[in-house]
Amino acid sequence: MTLESTVKIYDSLSIPIFRSTQILGFLVRTAIAKPKLVLVLVVLALAALAGTITYTGYLVIGVLAEYLGTGRVLAGLLLGVVFARFPLIRERRLRLVGLLPKPVRRPLMVSLVALCLVHFVWHGDTVPALFTGFVTVFLLGFSWLRRTLFDRALASVFKFVPGRRTPKPADDMVIEGEFKEKKE
Repeated sequence: MTLESTVKIYDSLSIPIFRSTQILGFLVRTAIAKPKLVLVLVVLALAALAGTITYTGYLVIGVLAEYLGTGRVLAGLLLGVVFARFPLIRERRLRLVGLLPKPVRRPLMVSLVALCLVHFVWHGDTVPALFTGFVTVFLLGFSWLRRTLFDRALASVFKFVPGRRTPKPADDMVIEGEFKEKKE
C-alpha cells in the first residue's frame, strides 16, 4: 500500500456525512443496493443486543440474590412478580395491569442495573461492569432513540407522499401571520 493509495482511501472516508439527512440517505442507498446484507447485519445486531440484555438480566438476578441472601430462583421470581404485567378486560377494553405503575418501571430497572454496575465496579469485575454499563446507557437512551428514529422515518416517508405536508417545527420566537393587500 503506497502513500497515494492511503491518502485516496482517507479522502474518500473523510467526506462529511455528519448531517442526519446524509446518513439517512446513505443507509437507504445501502439497503436498496444490498438488502440481504443489510438484513443479515440488522438481525445480527439485534441478536447481539438481546444476548447482552439477557446476560445483564442474569447478572442483576445474581447480585440481587447475593444482597437478599437467597438463591437465584427466588430472586428471579421476585423480579418476575414485581415487573409482571397481566391482561385485564374492563369495560370491553383490553388493558395491561401490573404492580408497578408505568412511570416507575423504567427508573426502577435502570436503578437495579446501576446498582449492579456499582457492585461490579466496586469488586473490580471488568467484563460484567462493561455489560451492565452498556445496558444502563441503552435503557437511558432507548426512549429518545426510539422517538428520534420513528420521527425521522415518518419524516422521510411523508416527505415524498403527494398531497401530504409534514408539520413545520414550531419556533416560539417567530410570529407567523398572513397579510392581504387591499385593492384601492
